[in-house]
Amino acid sequence: MKQLPYYEQKDRENVKKLRVMIQDLPPFCVEFFRGIEPQTSSRTRIAYAYDLKVFFDFLQKENPVMEKLDKNSITLSHLDQIQVTDLEEYMEYLKYRFNDRNQEVVNKERGIMRKISSLKSFYNYYYRREMIKNNPAALVKLPKLHEKEIIRLDVDEVAMLLDEVEKGESLTDKQKAFHNKTRIRDLALLTLLLGTGIRVSECVGLDISDVDFRNGGIRIHRKGGKEVTVYFGVEVEDALKDYLDERNQMVPVEGHDNALFLSLQMKRMSVRSVENLVKKYARIVTPLKKITPHKLRSTYGTALYRETGDIYLVADVLGHADVNTTKKHYAALDDARRRSARDKVWLREPE
Repeated sequence: MKQLPYYEQKDRENVKKLRVMIQDLPPFCVEFFRGIEPQTSSRTRIAYAYDLKVFFDFLQKENPVMEKLDKNSITLSHLDQIQVTDLEEYMEYLKYRFNDRNQEVVNKERGIMRKISSLKSFYNYYYRREMIKNNPAALVKLPKLHEKEIIRLDVDEVAMLLDEVEKGESLTDKQKAFHNKTRIRDLALLTLLLGTGIRVSECVGLDISDVDFRNGGIRIHRKGGKEVTVYFGVEVEDALKDYLDERNQMVPVEGHDNALFLSLQMKRMSVRSVENLVKKYARIVTPLKKITPHKLRSTYGTALYRETGDIYLVADVLGHADVNTTKKHYAALDDARRRSARDKVWLREPE
């Protein structure tokens, strides 16, 4: 049987997971997920399912009508009776709550915003189809978001990070034992992330056949499965060639034969393992910055924008569907560029 591409495997796994999650929601929710399927990714639908479960858990705990019902007894008519004040109470509930394992969950502004946004989409679906008469979610104001500082590596920190990956001098003795086995792979992986700005999910999904040295590019699958080619420079090429010399000698576990980056268990590396890898090296170089694979992506985007000043190019290379997303991330750099213009034009030659 032909091995499916990584992104198709993950999509199948997500669809199976979603089917299980939907069983824990009121029966009428099935129609919502069926209706949004053509316009959304499986990951997005899983996020909706999780958010809706939190909402219905709240209703069963806090709403005097709903608390007498099990989830299978909740209907659209119950949903139609919810008022704006109920949703405002829900927003307050989201700040501090306890999950099914009795663990305290704290949601900050962005977490609350996502859950309310999910609820708005949920209500809008049924309201537009005239299956409910009221849409209180449309009247709820989303929490005001405070802009977060973009965390990225400075130029010297990038060099220090790659040096640490290559030499491993500051690692613990236990870490050095693993480093001897994974050094070439780690260097290729982090050089690739820093040199192309691809997402960690796109990185772990790479197959050996996705690397094209003749044209200097890698084939990746963006969100939604769109296939694109991302080009790399000499540093990335050298690191990948060194790793492939080693990779071609490995014997992967069945089902992982095509994977580019393998774990010590000879399986395709997971997103979590790459996150841990980045954290291990980054905390040595810059302990005060919480560096994740996404921060390496921001580091690349920053460097590319500084070199080109072309926000549309940065948006295209990073795979942003909306250039406004890119502008928001690099607005501070834009301001710095504008301020630098003040010294570029002289009205009279300085004495």
